[in-house]
Amino acid sequence: MDGLGRKVIVAAFDGWNDAGEAASAAVAQLRDEGSYEPAFSVDPELYFDYQYTRPSIAADGEGNRALRWPEATLHRPVKPGRGVQLWLLTGVEPARAWQAFAAEFIDVALREDITGFVALGSMMSDVPHTRPISIFAGSDNERIRDDLRLEKSTYEGPVGILSVLAHSAERAGIPASTLWASIPHYVAGHTPSPKATLALLDRLEDITGAKVARGDLATQSAAWEASIDAAAADDEEMTEYIRQLERTRDTWDSPDASGDAIAQEFERYLRRGGDGPSKPGRDEPRR
Repeated sequence: MDGLGRKVIVAAFDGWNDAGEAASAAVAQLRDEGSYEPAFSVDPELYFDYQYTRPSIAADGEGNRALRWPEATLHRPVKPGRGVQLWLLTGVEPARAWQAFAAEFIDVALREDITGFVALGSMMSDVPHTRPISIFAGSDNERIRDDLRLEKSTYEGPVGILSVLAHSAERAGIPASTLWASIPHYVAGHTPSPKATLALLDRLEDITGAKVARGDLATQSAAWEASIDAAAADDEEMTEYIRQLERTRDTWDSPDASGDAIAQEFERYLRRGGDGPSKPGRDEPRR
């Protein structure tokens, strides 16, 4: 397929962009199911605030205690096949110097002849856990939108590092797209969210043409949904609230619904600065 080409970076970061750890788990799944090696890492001293993202200490395989610093690393396939190659960019969202941070990775991408860029994110939204996870798939690149049938976002406001990287890729001539999963805001205590991770990987395979291994995510997704069903069964107010969300979602999915409903929810989320919708009696969402 034309689209994003045969050498595509898939990016996800811990933090604001990663509600329910769905996006970072998607990249971790790709890495666990494949064979990758580090291609480039940034100097953590330049981009991370250690009071906000602290280093950790742990024993290595030989029993020696070692420090592990926050990182952001681009991984490449060890044995690229003939099909689409997925390169993986993951780590912690930087605390400073975002333009320089993006420039370092885009320089590497240009040197390695990367042909496309996909940013994976996840957000807390007014959606029910009992329905398929909504994925907003968008791009500012008109050709990519036409080729892959993606949306064009009209959002204006604060963004995370994913938007900065996607914008930088486009300016450098690397077509970029974004995939955002909508996660039920009331499941903040049921993290991670394998159902959202699975939905991101399904959509990633659709737009890249790469073969994506899902492992046991389907089984994990069913168990995740069942655990929320059990928790809601003991709470009449929560049960009724979920039914309201189901009715709204079913209206979105009806033949008469507007095609930009998910895009509108995505924009509302960003305008809230990444916070989920405010509902009494629930845990605060992860950011």
